[in-house]
Amino acid sequence: MAQSVPTGGEFLFREVGSTPLMCPERFTDEQRQYLETALRFSRNEVLPKTEQIEKKTPGLLRELLRKAGELGLLMIDIPEAYGGLGLEKTTSLLVAEAKSMNGSWSVTFGGHTCIGTLPIVWFGSPAQKAKFLPKLATAEWVGAYALTESGSGSDALGAKTTAVKSADGKFWILNGSKQFITNAAFADVFIVFAKVDGDKFTCFIVERSTPGLSIGPEEHKMGIRGSSTCPLILEDAKVPVENLLGEIGKGHKIAFNILNIGRLKLGVGVLGGMKLQLANAVAYAAERKQFGTSILKFGMIREKIARTAGLVYAVESMAYRTSGLIDARLHGLDPTAPDCDAKTIAAIEEFAVEASILKVFGSEALGQLVDEAVQIHGGYGYIEEYPVERAYRDARINRIFEGTNEINRMLLVGMLLKRSVKGTLPLFDFAQTVDDELTANALPKEVPTGPLSRAALAAGHLKRMAVYALKVAAETFGPELEKQQLVLANVADIVMDAFAVDSMVARTRQVAPSDPVRIAMTRQFTNVACARSLEAARRALCASAKGDALTSHLKKLALLSLYDPFNPVELVEVIAEAVERGGGYTLGG
Repeated sequence: MAQSVPTGGEFLFREVGSTPLMCPERFTDEQRQYLETALRFSRNEVLPKTEQIEKKTPGLLRELLRKAGELGLLMIDIPEAYGGLGLEKTTSLLVAEAKSMNGSWSVTFGGHTCIGTLPIVWFGSPAQKAKFLPKLATAEWVGAYALTESGSGSDALGAKTTAVKSADGKFWILNGSKQFITNAAFADVFIVFAKVDGDKFTCFIVERSTPGLSIGPEEHKMGIRGSSTCPLILEDAKVPVENLLGEIGKGHKIAFNILNIGRLKLGVGVLGGMKLQLANAVAYAAERKQFGTSILKFGMIREKIARTAGLVYAVESMAYRTSGLIDARLHGLDPTAPDCDAKTIAAIEEFAVEASILKVFGSEALGQLVDEAVQIHGGYGYIEEYPVERAYRDARINRIFEGTNEINRMLLVGMLLKRSVKGTLPLFDFAQTVDDELTANALPKEVPTGPLSRAALAAGHLKRMAVYALKVAAETFGPELEKQQLVLANVADIVMDAFAVDSMVARTRQVAPSDPVRIAMTRQFTNVACARSLEAARRALCASAKGDALTSHLKKLALLSLYDPFNPVELVEVIAEAVERGGGYTLGG
């Protein structure tokens, strides 16, 4: 089954809907049960304690983690052999979505279950797994991840923390400091990165009781105020040699693979906050009256609701499509096999392009939604009494976490190029095909197969825009292309829109091809995506060519311009009426 699964980034070269995709309408009963359990926990245990969380009530977050552990919500990714459940990634991401209703809790939960635990799950020795994982699975011990330093954020390998072996060979002596460490105030286990002998980037499991380890004061943050964020100080910290995680000099493998799953979970995790704040905005707009009328009936308010609901549909479609691809690659894998961890890592790494897309697109979609939600609330959106004020502040960090959005834009295009050079993606062949199509004005024509036929054609056009702009840039800059950040960023934006439109069209056709709400969301998003991607492609070309060559490129690009004429008022009304009727976003089966 794994052999038939598309490879990462292959969506750029496949016809829309050419393979079935995972989506909420296809969740199993067991997956829905875990989602409902996690949602019920967030609604009953977390949201009522929002104010206490925001004020950092001592012991509260640790107690919530313990209660979540009793329900099995911390052990989804931990193998059964070590006290976990060993479930598929879609279930793990569903729980990540459900816990994101509160930003501080979401960060705390993810800091423990994802980046604080998975390094040991994937890279730990049997003895390390047996010692740490059962206690992490129940929150008897809480995990944290310590990579960032004051001088190395995005440049993780630029870390200055050092590790040298003690004279008796029984300990690693760590010196340095880590910055912005989530859960630091109460964590028991830290995943710490340091350079052995000053140059071999390596990972260590550092326990809180380690001599020489100390925790700095809490940072006072703009958002996610309830979560713990402290510096970690290592002064001749004595770490037992058996706590070295993985291999000396191979810490980058741990760091980068954990970032891949962290990006994926962040991209999915925004959905819980998006859905909650959309529902809150709808409820407020329904009650708030101006000029004797509920503001929910005003056209410009309905447009905000319709557009942001469409963003939820887009993120949801991309997110669970990706989790389904990972699960398909892992299907039938024996959890007791010696290569199970390596194959799991490889499956997630395969879809690193999609993970970066989800991280960037999801975090920016959440930002757009909470911004519009504040606007719908008017002046009250600026008042702490209303949840949207906190949600607005909390959302901002997501564009910085797990590698900034700027870095991830560079990464996703860079990965496409590297895979093409290795021959695992047909990027250059497809780019030449596109050039030939444009030269001969022989682009694929619309196939009238339902109301989304034009959106399906648009998905193909967006893919062609991306690869054509990248082809021209590669021919112009050669090996120096990686330094052309603005060009790569524009290409990245087109790739993201292509993945979004492709996923929305494929999902709608697969599960509800005649549903007017899904059709309206997809058509509305597609037209916006086509317009902004066309402009992004123009910018990339203008930065890559001059004179007659540029004129020729722009003429070819114009052939990819596509517009689906529609009445915006009618599409907005179809979506807004459904959201109003449901009290929020209600798709998903």
